[in-house]
Formats: sequence, structure tokens, C-alpha cells
Amino acid sequence: MVRSYRKYEPTTSFGTISTTTSNTLWSPSSNTTSSTRSTGAGKAYTAANEAVFAWDIKTGALLSRWHDASSRALVTCLSQCAPQPDLIAAGYSDGAIKIWDALSGQVVVAFNAHRGAVEKLVFDHEGTRLASGGRDTDIIVWNLLSETAEFKLRGHKDMITGLSFVRTPVSRRQSPHTDEAVDVGDSGEDEELEENYLLSTSKDSLVKLWDLVTPHCVETHVAQSGGECWALGVNRDGDAFITAGNDSELKVWSLDLNGLAELSDSASTKGKQEVLKSEGILLRQGKDRTIEVSFHPKQDYVAVHGSEKAVEILRIRTPEEIHRHLQRKRKRRREKAAATGETLPAEAEEETLAPAVGDVFVPYTIIRTGGKVRSVDWASPGSRNNKSLQILAATTNNQLELYTLTSHRALTQSDSKDPPEHTRSLAVELSGHRSDIRTLALSSDDRMLASASSGQLKVWNLRTQTCLRTLDCGQALCSAFLPGDRIVLLGTKTGELELYDISTSTLIESIPAHDSAIWTLAVHPDGKSVVTGSADKSAKFWRFDIVSEEVPGTLRTTQRLKLTQTRILKLSDDILSLCFSPDARLLALSTLDNTVKVFFTDSLKLFLTLYGHKLPVLNISIAADSKLIATCSADKNVRIWGLDFGDCHKAFFAHQDSVMAVSFIPHPIEKEESHHLFSASKDGVLKSWDGDKFEQIQKLDGHHGEIWAMVVSRTGETVVTASHDKSIRVWSVGDDLVFLEEERERELEEMYEATLAANLDRDARDEDGDPNDTSTVAASKQTLSTLTSGEKLLEALDLAFPDLLASQAHAANPASVPPPQRDPVFLALGSPSPESHVLSTLRKIPPASLNDALLILPFAHLPALFTFLALFFRKRMQPELAWRVTYFLLQAHMSQIISSGGLRAELQEILDASGDWVKSQKQVFGFNLAGLEIMGVEAREREVGTGWVDGEEEEEELDLSQGRKKRGFASLA
Repeated sequence: MVRSYRKYEPTTSFGTISTTTSNTLWSPSSNTTSSTRSTGAGKAYTAANEAVFAWDIKTGALLSRWHDASSRALVTCLSQCAPQPDLIAAGYSDGAIKIWDALSGQVVVAFNAHRGAVEKLVFDHEGTRLASGGRDTDIIVWNLLSETAEFKLRGHKDMITGLSFVRTPVSRRQSPHTDEAVDVGDSGEDEELEENYLLSTSKDSLVKLWDLVTPHCVETHVAQSGGECWALGVNRDGDAFITAGNDSELKVWSLDLNGLAELSDSASTKGKQEVLKSEGILLRQGKDRTIEVSFHPKQDYVAVHGSEKAVEILRIRTPEEIHRHLQRKRKRRREKAAATGETLPAEAEEETLAPAVGDVFVPYTIIRTGGKVRSVDWASPGSRNNKSLQILAATTNNQLELYTLTSHRALTQSDSKDPPEHTRSLAVELSGHRSDIRTLALSSDDRMLASASSGQLKVWNLRTQTCLRTLDCGQALCSAFLPGDRIVLLGTKTGELELYDISTSTLIESIPAHDSAIWTLAVHPDGKSVVTGSADKSAKFWRFDIVSEEVPGTLRTTQRLKLTQTRILKLSDDILSLCFSPDARLLALSTLDNTVKVFFTDSLKLFLTLYGHKLPVLNISIAADSKLIATCSADKNVRIWGLDFGDCHKAFFAHQDSVMAVSFIPHPIEKEESHHLFSASKDGVLKSWDGDKFEQIQKLDGHHGEIWAMVVSRTGETVVTASHDKSIRVWSVGDDLVFLEEERERELEEMYEATLAANLDRDARDEDGDPNDTSTVAASKQTLSTLTSGEKLLEALDLAFPDLLASQAHAANPASVPPPQRDPVFLALGSPSPESHVLSTLRKIPPASLNDALLILPFAHLPALFTFLALFFRKRMQPELAWRVTYFLLQAHMSQIISSGGLRAELQEILDASGDWVKSQKQVFGFNLAGLEIMGVEAREREVGTGWVDGEEEEEELDLSQGRKKRGFASLA
């Protein structure tokens, strides 16, 4: 009989607030769901590895979690749509882009065309387009209405670091008539704006301005003299921006919006005119690389930060302040010249009237954060008259901080001479550790989890993933729940044993147990003692005693746990790990000399020495029946030994990096699972093994960093791991079973599919040409989903086209041709028509992946598809989709269609059918427009009450009343 195993599946992850791979967004609380109470401090959207979290900043509660179960890629950037704040765009490390709906938590639109991580995302002000810049140096403009990519912009030589749509006023265009009429408008009306340009910066130190109508690059400038450009910040008016590079240099640019609007009108362009102009250089106080430049959306402030624990706030002076500053500057210059007896020339007097960049941007304050800053966002923008500012900072130590600082207006009104103050008003920090988790421990009932890092001990409810207690501790390296699950014992790097009472959240006692780091500890199976192993080459045995102590100031006494040292075992090397056998007969210790020594627990006599590892053994575990011992080492191997003679049963090359933890199931329910073990490594993978057959059972991927700690529940139902990515992940037994042959076949299929998609994408990339050429190409990328969609369409055509031909032959001559025999697939689907089956297959393909899926079809299948497209037009079955498919296929296969000439009949049929469809649509539109005009006349007649009026006078009154542009004639012929 084939052996089956229980299958472990990822159930949940917690402990992550914000990862360093992406930026953070602030949003008002009014955009939360109706069930969420508005708190007034807003909420923050953060990237948590492969998920997007929404946090309530005031309460620190997790409002929602968005994660696509089919994707393991990291979230690399976030962007919010201004017209629809509930739409959040997330870019991923595999080049995918997903737009999430904050209300439903579902993906609205998904794109995938970048061949590298998506670094920047930006919506336009109308919310109809999205620009994305990737690590692959490409910029792609997406149309959110049609869910397609408009084009891909090439020109940069390195990753994109900044994107921004440019809003320009609509230029006054001449009338197309010969009378040279020009549009003149009322000066009091709002100026109409359009977004036909895109500003981009890259790590290649270039700043480019792109025309999105043509599309092509309009201007290119060198942004930074240091060699790289890492940040772009645009002011709220869009006529100025700041770029930043490797050092403390900030370069200020001006953008001529009116000149750019005139540039878009070819008739008014008389010569090349530069619209980007460098205004000067500012210097930050920090010398590190600038990560982000953020302008306040309402007030005149700029936040700049690098990779250190500081955010620099710059203030933009008003025109009145600049004028007063220049007057004082000129006055001081005159006084200095008069004191020295010099006479200033007229040119020098005029020079002082032009403000420099340093006269406009002045340092305001520096916010010192609790960790290195990864991203900032202005919070509570409010109005321009606010007396306080709020800024949200996401730090690299897994926390969010909200700072409040006094505005310059409030300081001016209070006549205060003190510098502006800032305070940390709120923070989201209880839901995660500030540094990497080094040790995990489960309670005896597997309900509580203790996780410890450098400076923090947290106790979690494993079922609800809520943090029950947070305690300050030393730099913890090992931990354990003591019998009763009320006390947690920690071993620190300074050699101290710390006892914490969970119920009272207090430190009971801190014992200086060792002279150096305590790397490991283990509780005796009888629950009456504990042994600790240290880098001072000794293992000490401690007995649990209950002592009575007097309560100060009273006659009462209280009982307290006390650790009493009973024995000590001296070794020749540092002790890295130790473990009791479940029968308490043996004690195994691993030392720095790459060996494992097994002692008798009672006499501490050496029983076995296990040789074989080439690097130090980092962790050991003994099976529940005390017959096997498993060791893991920094040499990437896991070895299984017999405890009877000390022989090595098997050595696995288990992982691609150092194996940090190994563990048998402590108390398995079934006897067959007593030799099942788990291993966790710095390569971020958790694996399960059969210790009897010496085979790998499962490979569990999920972490995005090194796994530092692992713990297995008593019965093996749950495995908990902690990683460098700040997440704690829980792996639980599912309903399915694992068969080794099926698992190996599944892994081979995944490897083959990934290789096939990569080869297809490489072929498509080779067809695109040299990526270093400055050009505009179609955004295309072959993935496993597009490959699957193309194969399904191919199967539908192979199934439906013969059925269509047979049915047409029977319809043409029903007397001689018998009715066609339908395929069993059609009978299973409810006997749909062939064209309905093909159309349903086309509609199931996501619009963003349709073009890539159509490229999978070979040229020999085009006649069949063109036949069905003609039917779609004739029967009015999704003619818009049919026209999109037809247009793309003509573009993709134009050269072969012209050279072969065999598709003339099918294309002529499509042309006739589509022409009839367009004609009928025009008639519908004309009828509707005429009806709307009549309804409008009737409505205005009821409003004015003057009866029927002439059309021209009516239009003139309407233009005057609504303030529309009227046409004035420059000349009459």
C-alpha cells in the first residue's frame, strides 16, 4: 500500500506591521467601511511582505488584510487614486500590478507586463490612467477603463525612481475653419487642464519629460551630479519639483507649464524651447542617500529623508517673506559696502532682486524617529490655515509613527521665538517586534506562543494572533515555558537567565547564570529542572524551588519560584544546542567543534560522540521514542543518527543555506509519525522529512528572509516559524494527504511551467529589440496565466470550428447531410452553439492578458478565429470585444497575412459585418442625440417660459448663461 502523509498548509501570518520593501500611504478614516468607527487619526496602508495591511493609527488595530493566495511576490510600492480613494494600486516584485478595492478587499484590475519589480506607481488626477515604472527600466501607461496597456516607454538605462503626471492648461487652439477663428473665453471661468505629459527620474541620473500623445521623449536632463537620482518630489501646483541623489544634494527644478501647453500645439511652436530648468541646489543636513522627497498637499512644506533616523522638514517662504528677506539682504550688503568704502555697481543691485533657491526653501525642523525611516506621508492635510502638521513615518524596525509639529503660522501668531516642536502623538508598534525574532516557545496546550527578540518578549494567542503581553527583556537567544504555562524563562546574550510572570507582566528574577551568551536551554521531561548551555563551555543544571518571601511593609508572605543550581558540566568548546531524550535517560549537546556529545543524564558520563558534520551543529532533536537523534548544521546538511550505537543512518543535503532548526514531533498521536521531523533554514524554506524512509515529504515556501526560529506543537498539528522578514507564520495540518510520487510530480510540473513561461517571455523580449533603444513598444509579457488562457482558447477553436462547419453544411443541404453529432464536451456544457462556446472562452480571459493570450495562437488557427469574429459582428455578440481581437491580430500578423493572401475571404467578411455594426451604431447614436436635443429644448422652454425660440439665439443664451467659450473672428474675408 502506498504510504500517505498529512499535508501542512500555510494558515496565517502575523507580527508584521510594515516591511521595508514598499512605501506607506496615509488615508482619512472616513474612507473606512461603515462597520469601522471613525477615530480621527486616519489609517495607514502598509506592505507586509506579500500582503497589504490597513491599520487604524489611533487604536493600532488591523482593519483589513489584502492578499492574493496565488501570488508569493513581495509588495514593492503602493499608490492611492485621488478621485476614488478606495482604490489602492500595489506593485509587486514579479512585475505584477493589482488594484485593490478597500471596501471589498478584492482585486479590481490586475496587470502584468514588467519584467522586474515595480518601483513606482502613480494615478492621474482623473483616475483613468496609471503609470508604472519598474526595475527593468521601462515605463508603462495603463488605461484603467479598457484595462489595457497603452504603450511602454523606453529610454532610461536603470531602474525608475520617480514618476508624476504633469497638468498643463489647455492651449487656445485655432478653429479648423478657414476664417481663422480662435477660441476666446471668459477670464473668470476655471482654467481647463489636461495631462498629456509625464515626468520621470531614474537611477541613471536622468530626468525625462514624455509626451503621452505622440508618445515620445520631449526633454532629457542630468538630474544629479553625483551619478544617481533616487527621489522625485513635485509640488502641488506642478510647476516645480525636486530631485535627490546619493549624497545630501537636492536639485530644484522649475517646469514651464504654459510653455509646455504651447509645445503641444504644433502650429504655435516656432522653435525648440526648454520647459525644464534647473534653479539651484539645496543641501540636506544628512549625508546619506535621499530616499524620498514629499511636498505637503495643502501647505508650503517639504519632507525629505534618507536612510537614517531623521526626517528633515523644509518650509517654502511666501512671496511677501521672500521680498522682505531680499530687502534685508540688500540692506546688509549696502551697509557692508559702506563700511568698507566700496560702491556697488548697478548689476549687483539687480542681482540681489532675484531670489536664490536658498531664499525660498529654508530648514524648518528635524524629526528624530524611533528607527531608520523607510517612507513618510503627510497626514491630515486639512486646510492651508491649520496650526499643526502631522506626518506619518514608517521605519525599518517594523513600526509606524505619527508625529505632530507646530506650523510656522502658529509660531508667528503666538510671537514665539522658540524653535518648532514635534511630538510622537501615536504609533502602531504592539503588533510586531522591533528586531529579528531569535527564539520561539509554545505553551503545553499549544494556545500561547512566546516570541523574543533583542529587547522585547511578546506572548501571543496562537488562535487569534493577538498580542497578549509585551515585556522588555535582554537580548534573548533561547526561551521556554515552565510547567504551568505562567512563567517564561529566557536566556540572554549577556549570560543571564530571566524569569517573567505572564499574568502580572513582571520580571520575577534575573540570574547571572553564565559568563557568556546562553545559546540554549531545555526543561527536563519531569518538569522539575532546567539545563542551560552557554558559550562559556559549561552546561548548568537548575532546580525549581518554591520559596516564601515577606511582602515589604506587611506580615504576609508570598511564594515565588527560585532557580537553584545543582550541577555543572564542563566541556572543551562552546555549547550551541542541547536536548533531553523523552525518556530522560540521555542528554545531547552540540559544541563548536562540529560534534555532538551524548551524556547519561544521571551520571553525566559520556555515552556517544557523533562525528560527521563539517561545520558547527546549530540544533538537535531526539525522537519521541528516544531511538533517533537529528542534527542540523551550518554545512546545510541534516543528519539522522541512531542512539543505540551512534551510527549515522542518513545525511541529507537539506537546504541551500545554514539549517537553523530541526525538530521531531514531541508527542505524536500515531506511531508512524514518531520519526517525522521538520527543518528550517536561512534560505527561507521549511521542509518535512520521513526519518524512516529518508525522503523529503513537503517543501513549504512562504518566508521572504532567513528563518531564525521554529517550534513544533506537541502532537505535530502546528508548526510555527519566525523569520528575518518580521513575520511569524503558522503551518497547520490540512484536509488533504501527501503522496510522495504525486508531490515530486507536482514539483516537476511547477518547474517545467515556470521554465516554459520564462522561455516564451524571453522570445517575446527578443522580438521587442534592444531595450536600450529609445522607443515606444507594446507592453507584453508571457506568464503562466496567459499561457493557460491561450491554450484554452486554442482548445475551444479546435472543438468548435469543426462543429460549426458541420452545422453550416447541414443547414445548407439538410436533405443530404445528416445533423452533426455534437462533441460530448458540448453536451456536458449544456449544448451551446460553437460561437457561444468560443465567445465565453474569450470573455473569461482577463482584458489585461488578452493580447498576450492571443499571441499563443499559431497562424494556422487564424482562419477559424476570423470566422467566429465575423459571426460575432453579424449576430451582435460582444462586437466591441470582437473588434479589439481583430485589430490586435491584424497588427501582430500583418506581414504573414499580406504574404500568404489566404485570409482575404475571412477578412472581407469581417469588414462587411463590422461595417454594418458601425452603421447601426451611428444610427442609434444619431437618434439618441436628436432626442436629447429635443428634450433639452423642452427643458429650457419650461425654465424660460418664453415659448419657442430660434436655435442660434438659444445657443447664444446658453453660452452666455453657462460661461462657455464663444468664438470671436480675428478677420473677415
